[in-house]
Amino acid sequence: MNSLTHCPAPAKLNLFLHVTGRRPDGYHLLQTAFVLIDRADTLDFTLRDDEAIRRVTDVPGVPEEQDLIVRAARLLQQEVLRRTGALPPGVDIAIDKILPMGGGLGGGSSDAATTLMALNRLWDAGLTQQELMDLGLPLGADIPFFIFGETAFAEGVGEALRPVAVPARWYVVIEPGVQVPTASIFTSEHLTRNTPPVIMSDFSRHYADSQDGRQFGRNDLQQVATRLFPPVAEAVEWLAAHGDARMTGSGACVFCAFHSEPEADAVLQQIPSIWKGWKARTLEKHPLLRRFAGN
Repeated sequence: MNSLTHCPAPAKLNLFLHVTGRRPDGYHLLQTAFVLIDRADTLDFTLRDDEAIRRVTDVPGVPEEQDLIVRAARLLQQEVLRRTGALPPGVDIAIDKILPMGGGLGGGSSDAATTLMALNRLWDAGLTQQELMDLGLPLGADIPFFIFGETAFAEGVGEALRPVAVPARWYVVIEPGVQVPTASIFTSEHLTRNTPPVIMSDFSRHYADSQDGRQFGRNDLQQVATRLFPPVAEAVEWLAAHGDARMTGSGACVFCAFHSEPEADAVLQQIPSIWKGWKARTLEKHPLLRRFAGN
């Protein structure tokens, strides 16, 4: 095998996101629930005759050396060298990028996770799922979730993951047209960091008992993002007229859950033309995990 093509890097939504504290090193303590959805970037990997890692697609605003895709590939390449004493061949990486940057959908982290999963297979590196999660964590707190690859209740800085069941839903997602830098949210004086911790059974019970489409908890980062970025506030206000709308991650994208595709379509048709809107549905498992399990 010298290539792996059409490898999806799906987006995620944070069904809720609470900031419960802050560690001495400055990292924030979180509780959240991640769900994968079926809108994704797509990556292709082709082995080279040398040892170079190359991104062969231009990504505006993201220099190759700073791209998490390239950094993840080089990190795994060095890990293979450490374990085996031999450097695996280089790789050309192409990407069809559709997930917006600074959108709270985890696009960059998902791209990096797909890179680690695909190259682990392509190089026959033999790292376990947990080893890949541990390897990816220093690059981004969301990367372990994408490698975990299923709906998860997360704690710590987002790396302590447990599987959790939620009902399948359709989602309408609005891109408000701004990029929200994560750092600007977490360093804001307006961010609250003392939401009382919840237990996973509280979250699960909410979805077992709720029949009205209401989401659990809230997104503590939303109040900061809407203050700093008015288009996010406008998108939340508009979508809230159709259901329990909220921001995902640190923003900027805003979403609302619906029980059926026709309900999502009806709202999608009404979205003002100043915004980009789309629909997606829940993924039970990362497509690469299903694909590799079949090989």
